[in-house]
Amino acid sequence: MHKNKVYIKFRLGVAVLLCLCSASMAEAKVKLPALISDGMVLQREQTVKVWGTADAGETVTVRFLKGKSADNVKIALPSITKGGKLKDTFTATADNSGKWSITLPPMKAGGPYLMSVNDIEIKDILIGDVWLCSGQSNMELPVSRVTDMFAEEIASYNNDKIRHIIIPKVYNFHAPQEDTPQTSWKALNQQNVMQFSALAYFFAKASYEKNGIPVGLVNSSWGGTPVEAWISEEGLKEFPLYINDKRQYEDDAFCAHIKKVESENFSRWNRSLYLGDAGLHESTPWYAADYDDSHWKTVDMFSADWGNNGLNPIGGSHWLRKDVDIPQNYSGKEAILRLGCIVDADSVYVNGQFVGTTGYQYPPRIYKIPAGLLKAGKNNVTVRLISNGGQPSFVPEKPYKIIIPSEGQNEEISLEGTWKYRLGAPMPNAPSMMFFCYKPVCLYNAMIAPLKNYTFNGVIWYQGESNVSRRNEYASLLTAMIADWRRTFNRQDLPFYIVELADFLSKDDIDGRKAWAEMRQEQAKAAKQNTHTTLIKNSDLGEWNDIHPLNKKTLGERVADAALKQTDDKK
Repeated sequence: MHKNKVYIKFRLGVAVLLCLCSASMAEAKVKLPALISDGMVLQREQTVKVWGTADAGETVTVRFLKGKSADNVKIALPSITKGGKLKDTFTATADNSGKWSITLPPMKAGGPYLMSVNDIEIKDILIGDVWLCSGQSNMELPVSRVTDMFAEEIASYNNDKIRHIIIPKVYNFHAPQEDTPQTSWKALNQQNVMQFSALAYFFAKASYEKNGIPVGLVNSSWGGTPVEAWISEEGLKEFPLYINDKRQYEDDAFCAHIKKVESENFSRWNRSLYLGDAGLHESTPWYAADYDDSHWKTVDMFSADWGNNGLNPIGGSHWLRKDVDIPQNYSGKEAILRLGCIVDADSVYVNGQFVGTTGYQYPPRIYKIPAGLLKAGKNNVTVRLISNGGQPSFVPEKPYKIIIPSEGQNEEISLEGTWKYRLGAPMPNAPSMMFFCYKPVCLYNAMIAPLKNYTFNGVIWYQGESNVSRRNEYASLLTAMIADWRRTFNRQDLPFYIVELADFLSKDDIDGRKAWAEMRQEQAKAAKQNTHTTLIKNSDLGEWNDIHPLNKKTLGERVADAALKQTDDKK
């Protein structure tokens, strides 16, 4: 054969091969939503869906597989609830838009199991009870925030049969979304426990200890959010005010403009604060260990006499310094600085060295003092407190001390009492901020709608603090949300466990306490006028000085008791 013909044939063969490879690479593989992934928990004794996307017309096959787990334990097939064996395969065909779903029969609790979806293998699947945990910050509050009360118990508990998945915080004003951003299931162990919702953690622990059934926790919550953010546009049709409010933010360019202006405003405010703060610019900064504060005013840290002009609070920076004596035998040791809670933000220095900062009022201030920083004799703690415009303050009845670990009993040095005080940079109120996640519909679209195909045993709902000022409509709004979610999950008897608001505010705040009591009545009203809803008592677990009370253990056990009772009543 002529060498030119051979060359042409070779080139044609390469071209065909490249075309085949390109076609293969262009072919879309099956894609699964974030919930359908390694470590997931599927709801027992109910039909459950597996779903995703693929090329239109593509056949999707789901199989449960025999095998071995990571620790070499033999894995059998799950058993269905009415005897017999699970089918070998389940198939579906992707529709014209590429969507597909497969419904699996009710299965008994157990696992771990393996499942394949075409060429994807999903490992470590449990079948148990799955709960949607939603609401605002008291649901979101992680285990790490309650360690003051439960550190020993948390540190000693691991349970691979309890899993959680955190739905990423996103919002969408346009339409219900099909999936969430990437996230993953995590088992309850010491590596992951601090990120668990504290309420959900204690609920799951109590549930498992009582019935031995695996627990899956889907945490879809966001601090500060009002109930209307979690309801669909259809669900809010009787509340036109909220639908009209939501429509203002459907323009992405408008939202981006708001965030841009906000950023510029905060940048200018913070720059002015920095430039006007003499404590940062004098030859000896006010946080220096050797700074002479003898001419500063002496104040009681919990008094309202400082940080205002006698009538109105002063925004901006406020400096407070305190000298403490450290015994010789604790010199140089690593320590923990506890500064309770501070309104609003702070930067803290020990002997002139920066040790920590917090940007808003609610988190407990727990800062590590590195080894070698403390010395025998006089030591200094300096707080640069930033007020956004309200009365700057240290929240009373919180821990304010230096803790020096010891083999026996820890040494504690109190920081309460008098401090030296000086105003740094007085400022007008900080710029206002738009929290888009507080707006109607947007969290339903992005954080609830993508879960619609997942099967839940029930919903644990802890929310309401952000609706207290509009409490007269809360029962109606919560009723609308319950109906909305039952429609979304296609289950009209989906149980809801509504957590009552905890007691809050000083006894001197008569009007505020009255408002919170009325809000609890609205929650009770919603629970009473809806079927398959249970109000969980929580008012007695509150702390007057903390909107995030620590005792999530008793609360979690109460929810578990109510849920288990309802399950037993069905038998």
